[in-house]
Amino acid sequence: MNESIERDHIDTEKMDPEFVDAIVAAGADRIRTCIQCGTCSSVCPSGRRTAFRTRELMRKAVLGLKDDVLSSPDLWLCSTCLTCLERCPRQIKTTDAIIILRNMAVKEGYMLPQHKKTSKILLETGHAVPIDDKNREKRKELGLGEIPPTVHADEKALEDVKKIMKKTGFKKLIEGEEAGSEK
Repeated sequence: MNESIERDHIDTEKMDPEFVDAIVAAGADRIRTCIQCGTCSSVCPSGRRTAFRTRELMRKAVLGLKDDVLSSPDLWLCSTCLTCLERCPRQIKTTDAIIILRNMAVKEGYMLPQHKKTSKILLETGHAVPIDDKNREKRKELGLGEIPPTVHADEKALEDVKKIMKKTGFKKLIEGEEAGSEK
């Protein structure tokens, strides 16, 4: 997907002028002030080790290339470290914009398989990384109880977490169930 954004290569049929309005309405109010200086990309730790180019993602969002942005695996490469915001001469909350775009992507059905798998584990156990046998043994070695005092040890708490995930619509996003309905 790392195609150039040169004028000759933009398919104007793909442009959705309401896309940037939706991003702004969701809280990335300064995204339109981006001057494409490249500071965000040059300071990005993820960009040093991956194909992630913050500037390119922001430009495509402003141009309304909704499908290109939301379907891009690059959207998930941001580590949300906020370095781009700290260095942006326009103080654009780039990380907030990326989180907004990720939320939009999930609502549109775009989610990396690894994230979907982790989300399903979260729905099932209340933890993104559940306690396995290796971690139980390590906890015993350290003089801790095998199970931490979290939803792992409290069935009622796990039920509450599951209710929250259902009411907030998280369960629907991951499994396709109707949000807000009670068990």
